[in-house]
Amino acid sequence: MVKFLHTMIRVSDIDETLAFFRLIGLEEVRRFDNEKGRFTLVFLAAPGEEGVAEVELTYNWPAEDGSAPEQYTGGRNFGHLAYRVDNIYETCQRLMDAGVTINRPPRDGHMAFVRSPDGISIELLQDGHLPPQEPWASMENTGTW
Repeated sequence: MVKFLHTMIRVSDIDETLAFFRLIGLEEVRRFDNEKGRFTLVFLAAPGEEGVAEVELTYNWPAEDGSAPEQYTGGRNFGHLAYRVDNIYETCQRLMDAGVTINRPPRDGHMAFVRSPDGISIELLQDGHLPPQEPWASMENTGTW
């Protein structure tokens, strides 16, 4: 028997990344600090999805010698994380109000793409379908997703 556990992404600023995922509706379900290994793991899930489908944020602490922290440059080889949302327009507006760029607006009332603070592509999918609505219907793509 195989069971999906989680997807892990490395993050450079744990607080900024947590704030981003909270805008989508994910919640922190558990956290582990490993002083010997110098890292923190934070597990997130949508309400009711704890232990079913989680995202693990891995934050590697800065080096003790004061050298520069790790920087992550995501590639399209990772793909994306996908989340179903109750209202894609409200979710995208909440993200925009917080300064997040909507890379692929929900012109069709069904799908949008944004990026996390570390450049991880996030697909938002409407639960069901909403009719096209302005300003989303005529909004252009920005960047890549």
